Amino acid sequence: MPRGSSSKRERQYEHIRESALERGESTRRAEEIAARTVNKERARAGESQEASRTSIQDMSSGERGGRRSHSGAQGPTYDQLYEEARQRGIHGRSDMNKEQLRHALDEKKS
Repeated sequence: MPRGSSSKRERQYEHIRESALERGESTRRAEEIAARTVNKERARAGESQEASRTSIQDMSSGERGGRRSHSGAQGPTYDQLYEEARQRGIHGRSDMNKEQLRHALDEKKS
């Protein structure tokens, strides 16, 4: 956890990490899930100095988890795929839909 984190965020981190471990995630993956979730919530609450557009404008972690528990994992959102494509320098990304972004990112990995 970042320095200066509140005890609430510490408890939230531990709860998420423990839940991920109970689901069978590795320790490293459980810690990553917990850190990303807590960091997103900190950004949404205005508790961090910097925040990405997707952290603030995307749905909350709790809402996303609730939707996934009912409809199955849908994978990353369009905005998340677009941001990753931007970071990797994929050209033509603004004209791509979600499936095309996913395909372009998969090709870039190979």
